Amino acid sequence: MKHRLSIYDTTLRDGQQTQGVSFSTAEKQRIAEMLDSLGVDYIEGGWPGANPTDSAFFDAAPRTRAKMTAFGMTKRAGRSAANDDVLAAVMNAGTGTVCLVGKAHDFHVERALGITLAENTQNVGESIAHLVASGREALLDAEHFFDGYKANPAYALEVCRAAYEAGARWIVLCDTNGGTLPTEIGRITSEVIAAGIPGERLGIHTHNDTENAIAGSLAAIDAGARQVQGTLNGLGERCGNANLTTLIPTLLLKEPYASTYETGVTLDALRGLSRISRKLDDILNRVPMRQAAYVGASAFAHKAGLHASAILKDPSTYEHIEPALVGNARIIPMSNQAGQSNLRQRLLEAGIEVAPGDPALALILDQIKEREAEGYTYDSAQASFELLARRALGQLPDFFEVKRYKVTVERRKNKYDKMVSLSEAVVVVKIDGEKKLSVSESMDALGCDRGPVNALSKALAKDLGRYQSAIDDMRLVDFKVRITQGGTEAVTRVIIDSEDDQGRRWSTVGVSPNIVDASFDALLDAINWKLLQGA
Repeated sequence: MKHRLSIYDTTLRDGQQTQGVSFSTAEKQRIAEMLDSLGVDYIEGGWPGANPTDSAFFDAAPRTRAKMTAFGMTKRAGRSAANDDVLAAVMNAGTGTVCLVGKAHDFHVERALGITLAENTQNVGESIAHLVASGREALLDAEHFFDGYKANPAYALEVCRAAYEAGARWIVLCDTNGGTLPTEIGRITSEVIAAGIPGERLGIHTHNDTENAIAGSLAAIDAGARQVQGTLNGLGERCGNANLTTLIPTLLLKEPYASTYETGVTLDALRGLSRISRKLDDILNRVPMRQAAYVGASAFAHKAGLHASAILKDPSTYEHIEPALVGNARIIPMSNQAGQSNLRQRLLEAGIEVAPGDPALALILDQIKEREAEGYTYDSAQASFELLARRALGQLPDFFEVKRYKVTVERRKNKYDKMVSLSEAVVVVKIDGEKKLSVSESMDALGCDRGPVNALSKALAKDLGRYQSAIDDMRLVDFKVRITQGGTEAVTRVIIDSEDDQGRRWSTVGVSPNIVDASFDALLDAINWKLLQGA
């Protein structure tokens, strides 16, 4: 029989400690629903009473299959658990599961808390006992446990035993500073189990300060821990927490974990992992990390011609899993390093089959190399590559024609006597023999100027006649500009990332000495690629 491994997500609390990240209540609700659809066992919703957002979330938390968990700290010295107002606020969140943080390092107890070791142990035991007596499932986050164990193993174990004997369901060993290496984590976890705390009651919580959070989590699991904590996309303070978008597929797809453990995440749910990862970045208005394991846009990208040739014969030659298992896709980037093997594979993935030796292959490769000499890049603009190839093969419909466009930028004083900028774009397109004129400005709903490219994007996508419904769910999510050397003159390269409600994400490129022209070319490609998907 497989061992049951519990997955505890702390994105909504630890993730919010990431520099630049701040969740609204509505965003926390959306993320909780995403986590529940994935199949995690616990969702730590935050610290009720610590801030208005967390308190509001627990007042309106979505119903989940996962156990919604409130986080707080053990009672303070000098008062009973029943009369501690901070602990009461956590209890009043009404969750069936509560996780309390308690110090497990003697240095922190005496220096940070300013109390005796005995007082701290008492606070831990009485707080956990109070939760259990009220019918709650109790967890102790043994903060700084590994550093504490290395400094004073007897005391670190004493704190854990106090929680265990008081009825804690889980005692979570925390590598709070992220400096403990995997071999140490494995050894110490084994020693904790040997000291009398069963692995079925132990969890692991690692931080990524040495890029070892995943390895440390796996080491604890190998040693016998049966709960693992982490965050989506590795969010967290400093360098982040153990990344569940890496850890979960490793547990489900890699041996010995796949045949030894079972989790609440099914293989079917795992196929939505890449979408969930990118959706979280979208909520946070962050650019997804292309090199992220399993879910990154480059996780299954094969640029070298030798690699692509082998991939064409058997994908397992250069891939450790089938990309679709985690909802990702194989990419054969196109660049001036590419050969016909890359090209045929990339065309095949786009639904275009060209026989080996077809003269069109050489034509397309020549066009790619010529355009890259001008400053284009198809390595990171797959959608533009597909359009170029289809155009060369005579397979690209003429959806619409741009007759002209104009962008104006005005700088003026507003009613508050402050200088502000405002851009306005006019675009004229011809569809089915009919000209359509669209106008848009760069001001958003909050009255902030979003720039001339934003105005141009809105105007271009404002009225495409019978094609309008096909692009209504399309949005621009990233915009990158680089001044590069094309031939003998410097040019501007613009790469635009777009996505739609179906979870598709695509990149397009434009090049020109004029940044607006380069942006417009990339926008045109983005819309044409989107229309091509429904053609």
